[in-house]
Amino acid sequence: MALRLCALSVDLDEIGHYHAIHGMAPPAGDRAPIYDVAVPRLSRLAGALDLPLTFFAVGADLARARSAAALRDAVGEGHAVGNHTQSHRYDLTRLGRDFIGREIDEGAASIERACGVRPKGFRAPGYTITDEVFALLRERGVAYDSSVFPCPAYKAAKDLAISVYSLLGKPSRSVIDTPAVLLAPTRPYRVGARFYRRGDGLLELPIQVTRRFRLPFIGTSLVMAGPDRARMLTAGVVGEPLVNLELHGIDLLDEHDDGLGALRDRQRDVRIGVARKEETFGAVVETLRREGYAFVTLDEAAEAHA
Repeated sequence: MALRLCALSVDLDEIGHYHAIHGMAPPAGDRAPIYDVAVPRLSRLAGALDLPLTFFAVGADLARARSAAALRDAVGEGHAVGNHTQSHRYDLTRLGRDFIGREIDEGAASIERACGVRPKGFRAPGYTITDEVFALLRERGVAYDSSVFPCPAYKAAKDLAISVYSLLGKPSRSVIDTPAVLLAPTRPYRVGARFYRRGDGLLELPIQVTRRFRLPFIGTSLVMAGPDRARMLTAGVVGEPLVNLELHGIDLLDEHDDGLGALRDRQRDVRIGVARKEETFGAVVETLRREGYAFVTLDEAAEAHA
């Protein structure tokens, strides 16, 4: 049997970013439930499941000492860390070469200051990436990107939500991506002159979709599916050389225990209890492990596909 790898990565978007997506006012106070609650919870779950994680951190969040300490502790436990830009601007690709370059550089520097590790990989906010971003990443010697999400169902839902919020006068901070992303390969590849074509450029590790229908195989879709249907979705990725399963920190939070009631009508997954979410992810990991998958960090997956 060919080598089968699975990498679980977690985007550490703080709760304020979800308010921005849904056109809501920023949350009050200095709460940081992603770092204070979700990161330790994810680390405990990873320990119980005997697998490493790759945390994609937003540099600006690490100015808060407690958040920096949580990430540093996770790295000390053997988890990897990637660059999710300095400020997580959803419109990053529209802000010009100099701004993009600073977001990449400052994000990496903030992460290195916080935990003593220079991130090897990059993930763009909202999965939105361009040829220009790839060129800047390559200039900086970044080892790999993991932003391309060639998923028709996700793109359609995202575009619809952005349009609806605009009509309601509550514009989302998220942006509509080029439909060309749907032409991209679903397996690891080196980008060409256009990021959605193969070439000899930077290594891309696409966000996972199923083989049939390219359904989203990410934390949100699995949480909403529940353990039994998540196993069925997992069957749709078995056989892929790399299963790149991307989660968000919010995937291990809920409205009752973690004070996310303001999001319950817009972010339906927060209505699901943490125990149920952990059961779902456990079912996915069990299914993949039974099918012969070895669990690695995204850094290790990139080395294997270099």
